Amino acid sequence: MSETTLETIEQLLEGAVEETTNAEVRYKLNSARQLLKVLEHRDDVFDETVHAVVDDEEVVAQLRELGYLE
Repeated sequence: MSETTLETIEQLLEGAVEETTNAEVRYKLNSARQLLKVLEHRDDVFDETVHAVVDDEEVVAQLRELGYLE
């Protein structure tokens, strides 16, 4: 089972790619998967930046609780 929303989307797109035989649809789905990787990278960079800048663990915990951090 997926841990994050982005991982769930990746799994859904991957399944759709495997099920389709239409080349144009497959291309579009793979393009969406590539864009998703960009979002995952940005999310990781954001998390790293927050952890590097915010020293207060309570603030980090609150951001995590609100869904801003993983």
